[in-house]
Order: sequence, then C-alpha cells, then structure tokens
Amino acid sequence: MKKIMFTAASVLLITIDSFAQKSEIFEVDGAAINGYDVVAFFKAGKPVKGKADFSYQWKGTNWFFSSKQNLDSFKTAPEKFTPQYGGYCAYGSSDGTGHKAPTEANTWTIINGKLYFNYNNDVKAMWDKDKKNLIKKADANWPALKDKE
Repeated sequence: MKKIMFTAASVLLITIDSFAQKSEIFEVDGAAINGYDVVAFFKAGKPVKGKADFSYQWKGTNWFFSSKQNLDSFKTAPEKFTPQYGGYCAYGSSDGTGHKAPTEANTWTIINGKLYFNYNNDVKAMWDKDKKNLIKKADANWPALKDKE
C-alpha cells in the first residue's frame, strides 16, 4: 500500500511539473506564498492573508503582511520566517525528481522553528508520516533545485 501511495504521489508531482517556477520563492501573481503573511504562521498559528499596505520586496518578490508589526518582524530577520524550499512543496522537494511544486497555505507545518508547505492535504498526509527523513532528503536536494525551472 505504501508503494502504491508513493507511486501515486510521484505521478501527481510529476504531472504538476508544468506549474514549476524558476523563482527561488513560490509566488502567485507576484506575491510570495500566494500573498499569505509568513510571520502570521508563527505568531497567529494560522494562515492569514497579507495586505498590499504592508508589503516588502525581498529575494526578488513581494511579501505581504497582515500588520506593520509582522512586516517589521520580517524585515528584521527574514530568514527566520521564510518557508523552507522557498515555500514550494516540501514533499516534492524531497522526492528527487528535480521539480518544484506549488503549495496551498492550509498545508503548513512548523518543525523546529522552520515553516514548511505541501502541495495539498493528501501530500501533507504522506509528508506527516516521515517528516524527519523527508526533511533530510529535501535539504540535500534543495541547493540544486532552487534555481531550476
């Protein structure tokens, strides 16, 4: 059963390869992480949409925040709040197929003070079963993957 689920996930991730982006940061319509406030995941413990009034350009993309306080926190230490693998799918980054997959905000996880996202809730369920091992694999894959299309 595990092999079937892994194969199905791999096929799904390869299929969505057409959505892969060259940018190191996952963005939609010029907004990092689809316009969600990355600081809010840490402080509010949930996805919160950012506002154009509280935006900041970092690493070539626009980051949006829900408050000036969150914007200021990010400006002070962006690496602390920036999601791993640029906000692309953590499971996808670990699978070794050499692609970057988009993500959904409701798939977020914070592990050891680091923010991770996944493609969808089905992929997140597989990620949750072996996060520690998958993080090691994704960490090893990311340097070669981050600038790929």
